[in-house]
Amino acid sequence: MIDEICVQDIALIEEASLEPSSGLTAITGETGTGKTALLNACRLLSGQRADKTYVREGASEASVSGRFFVPLFAGEGDGADEEREITVVRRLGADGRSRVKLDGQVATVTELADVIAPLIDLCSQHDQHALLHKPAHRRMVDLFAGSAYEEAHAAYAAAFAKARRAHAHLESILSSKRSSDALLEEARFALSQIDPVGPSLADYEELSAFVRRSENAEVLARTSNEAYDALNGEEGVLDGLNAAIALIEEAARFDPELASHATSLKDATYVVEDVARDVLRYRDAIDLDMATLDQCQARMAEYQGLIRRFGPTLEDVIAKADEARKTMAMMEDAEGAEEEARAALDRAHEELRRAGEALHEVRAQAAPRLACEASEVMASLEMGSASVQCNVEMLPFDTWGEFGPDEVELLFKPSANMGARPLSKVASGGELSRVMLALHVVMGEADGVSTLVFDEIDAGVGGAVANALAEVLARLARTHQVIVVTHLAQVATRADKQYVVSKQERDGVAATSITAVEGEERVAEIARMLSGTESEASLAHARELLNL
Repeated sequence: MIDEICVQDIALIEEASLEPSSGLTAITGETGTGKTALLNACRLLSGQRADKTYVREGASEASVSGRFFVPLFAGEGDGADEEREITVVRRLGADGRSRVKLDGQVATVTELADVIAPLIDLCSQHDQHALLHKPAHRRMVDLFAGSAYEEAHAAYAAAFAKARRAHAHLESILSSKRSSDALLEEARFALSQIDPVGPSLADYEELSAFVRRSENAEVLARTSNEAYDALNGEEGVLDGLNAAIALIEEAARFDPELASHATSLKDATYVVEDVARDVLRYRDAIDLDMATLDQCQARMAEYQGLIRRFGPTLEDVIAKADEARKTMAMMEDAEGAEEEARAALDRAHEELRRAGEALHEVRAQAAPRLACEASEVMASLEMGSASVQCNVEMLPFDTWGEFGPDEVELLFKPSANMGARPLSKVASGGELSRVMLALHVVMGEADGVSTLVFDEIDAGVGGAVANALAEVLARLARTHQVIVVTHLAQVATRADKQYVVSKQERDGVAATSITAVEGEERVAEIARMLSGTESEASLAHARELLNL
């Protein structure tokens, strides 16, 4: 809902503000005073394309700012009636460049449109774009159907997503099959090279250690023998330790404190003796078998060949073999996988068909009800036998999309004896505005729009039609904030708030002002609208219409 709009240097308006009521607000004034400039301000606020001709002559830029209150969604606030405030500022330079601020932050026009456009419906002879496009017709029917649509569409959306997944799975299998020859040949080659070797990380590590020891057997034998001699040979470590132990024990006879050192050295001899035995055993176990070494070196060469081809590590070689086996298995089972995927897709399509038929049935029932009720409102607007029809056509299955299986179209019948044709082909601007008005009345709060702005909806209207139009607008204002630019006193008197647009000349320059009127000022404006003058008769009639 619009709480306030401030306009500066748009068209003939130098500076003005508007605080519409939450119900019906009427904007009146003489022809040519610039009433539609406010509609241009709403266009700018809702993110529509800017036209530099909106900028007041002589001004460097035009600006419009607005404050909106939007009901919070469930979970956003503590109370059901809470609202969120949104502030918008849009500036339009005389060079056509546009700048936007949304809640004080710099934003793009697209971001502005995403936030504000869904809140405002501009209903003039130049803003019936939604009514002329079939997707908007489908959306109207869906909103009118309410919970029945929500339930049916949820089931359809789930089935549609399932069918898309099944189709993608089948395509993946078919794609794999199309490239199967090259993949299969590659897998077969890899296994023909790897499987004869039978690579194993444990075997590779053990083999590497054996080859390394065997190739250095002479060095190992020499160093282990010299180490043994250093430990247990003549004048080796053990002889030195034993000599030291004997000397310390002899000294300990005179100083017992030295006895502990002898004990420590004896422990050391045990360690040295153990190491000497192990080194001797290692030396004696060295047995260079050249035949075995040749076999192991040949196997290591096989390992190195695999690593060069499929590496850089043996882990990569083993992973390559596993991948090749999976590819072989997949190819061998490709026919079965394709058959299973096709069966799954058939089941998903059948489920989608059932969900689509259910959604189509909901729309097929809601569409004629929407058209009938809208036509009844149109009849109350004295549009004669003019009516609307709403056709729901189920499209071929292979063209179904995320919004369902249907193409929905609103058609207009100018009279009972004339055929129904698309709105864009037969309806005039005024008729389009009244059709839009009727649809909004019928849909009520379900249309999701909080503010409706009507301009030129009363073009060519008078007499009983004017009274009927006023009644319908008042009815619509029970569920929406309605702002209407009008020439009809009948409409203005039903408004909760009325603004008068007037034009003056200052120093040869035209300027428009917008003023809220109440009391006798409003009576005078209604009298002017009734007869063009403020006669006693017109003033009395105005008071009568205003119930004063």
